[in-house]
Amino acid sequence: MIRVCALSELDDRKPFAASVDDVDVVLVRDGERVHALADLCSHAAVSLSEGEVSRKGIECWLHGSCFDLQTGKPSSPPASEPVDVYAVDLRDGDVYVDVTVTTN
Repeated sequence: MIRVCALSELDDRKPFAASVDDVDVVLVRDGERVHALADLCSHAAVSLSEGEVSRKGIECWLHGSCFDLQTGKPSSPPASEPVDVYAVDLRDGDVYVDVTVTTN
């Protein structure tokens, strides 16, 4: 697990781009929970951190594919492949991510 940022640096339901061991990830805070996904749309290979977060998940800004924050699975076309979801640990007000452990 690598420390990425303080929990207080994350705005609720706003994407936050980070690099963990040379892997681009997008963090999304949902209350006291934080999700970490690969920061690359599986359809168009663009950054998901530039998109918006809705009730359905994180939406790709280019074509509108939406990915579930917990599973990485697309809930709307045109994407048909999931994105990786990484293990997150919150410790002492900090966010840690392990890009070697995917949860999907």
